[in-house]
Amino acid sequence: MTHPVDVHVGKKIRQRRWLTGMTQQQLAEQVGIKFQQIQKYETGANRVSASRLWDISDALDVPVSFFFEGLETDSDGASSSSVPADIMADKEALDLIRSYYAIPENQRRRLFELARVLSDVA
Repeated sequence: MTHPVDVHVGKKIRQRRWLTGMTQQQLAEQVGIKFQQIQKYETGANRVSASRLWDISDALDVPVSFFFEGLETDSDGASSSSVPADIMADKEALDLIRSYYAIPENQRRRLFELARVLSDVA
């Protein structure tokens, strides 16, 4: 049986890997393991040891604490936001973020302001 923390850490590994455009194979090579092990980590099927998490955080250029962000929820286990709790696990959302940051900064700011105005209207 998988532990919720292992599943959460695995999702955060996948999220960061997608955001950086890295494949499971590339991450595995940087960490020195087989890509199948990365698959198991990302699904929460296997727990990530502390030393391995350290290596993964180094390869993905984030602090180890990144993988534990978002574990806190309300007392009933639900998020109070209107945004789905697991939106960063959605590949489409991650692709959108990657595309957003590929836009030149001045245009990106204008797009951001447009999105804010539209969301206030809705």
